[in-house]
Amino acid sequence: MSEASAPPAGSSRLTAIDTFRGLTILEVVGHHATGMGLRHAEVGSATHDVLLLLNRTLHFAVPAFVFLSALVLTRSLLKRFRPGRYFWRRLTRGGWPYLLWSALYALWYVWTGQRAPETLTDPERWRDWLLYGKASYHLYFLLVALEVYLLLPFLLPLARRRPSITAALLGGLLVQLGLYSLNREVLRLPFPASTVLWYALPISLGLAVGARLDEFTGWWRKRRWVLLPLLALVYAAYLPVAVAYVRGTPVTPVVYSGLSWTFTALVALALLGLAYRLERGARAGTVKRIIATLGTVSLPIYLLHPAFLQALERFRAPSGQPLELGLTVALYALIALVLPALIGRRLLGRRLGLLLFGR
Repeated sequence: MSEASAPPAGSSRLTAIDTFRGLTILEVVGHHATGMGLRHAEVGSATHDVLLLLNRTLHFAVPAFVFLSALVLTRSLLKRFRPGRYFWRRLTRGGWPYLLWSALYALWYVWTGQRAPETLTDPERWRDWLLYGKASYHLYFLLVALEVYLLLPFLLPLARRRPSITAALLGGLLVQLGLYSLNREVLRLPFPASTVLWYALPISLGLAVGARLDEFTGWWRKRRWVLLPLLALVYAAYLPVAVAYVRGTPVTPVVYSGLSWTFTALVALALLGLAYRLERGARAGTVKRIIATLGTVSLPIYLLHPAFLQALERFRAPSGQPLELGLTVALYALIALVLPALIGRRLLGRRLGLLLFGR
């Protein structure tokens, strides 16, 4: 879902990046579909517990997409940075879709009865919707991406020094904790996760990987034997805290946030490693093509799938019976994935596609 220009079609790098996007957009739809299922499962039941575990596990999309945006844009900016062209493309490919879909979802929520009509004429509501990406629950990523686009040119001197990926992982976490303290003690932003301050770690990682992308596969092969067990350990610590947070059990905010940042950063690296592995694996050809194709339309899927899920839920809410509920959630997730993907492919490169999605 990165807004940056992709490498030429047919290059291995394009396929790996699109595979990463495809893997991540699958997570997005699964995360939101399980969230829908949680609303209809009996609290305390095994079904509710399974959906909750899946939902919290599938909670890494925005940091992963921020990581990818930083990676692809760093790679592009290191080759050539023309400020006028760069900022115009960011405005048309990022700013315009954000404003358009904020307005469309504001209308959608009123039309479906989820909000009162008078919210459309409330300046305070529009302020929150646009400043914090709250027109719909998923649009804040587009706002964060816009902030990333503005920030990255200022980080070019650092990117040109080609920082170590390992150092970016450790240093990015320290910077992230520092920004957390700055917000807690000084800034006190109402929605910090809707700002670039919350994503210092994936940005630093994306910048380092983007500057050393040709070396990434070798770096990953050498360090995966440490990073994958570390991911498993962090996940084991993160999941109970994340579940407790959703259930309303008190948790220490900095512990929850720190585990979440570390978990999502390690997942992003693992997904990129998996994307390159799929790229090299001949046996995974069909699977790879399907996932990479989804990656080419990740933005339309991201923008459209919440409306599809909500429409399906209103048409026929999932039953509370475990088997039927699980099958319904899976079916709705598939529909919310496939139909926006088909729409996105149909409109790719067309005028309507440019109007709706900026490309």
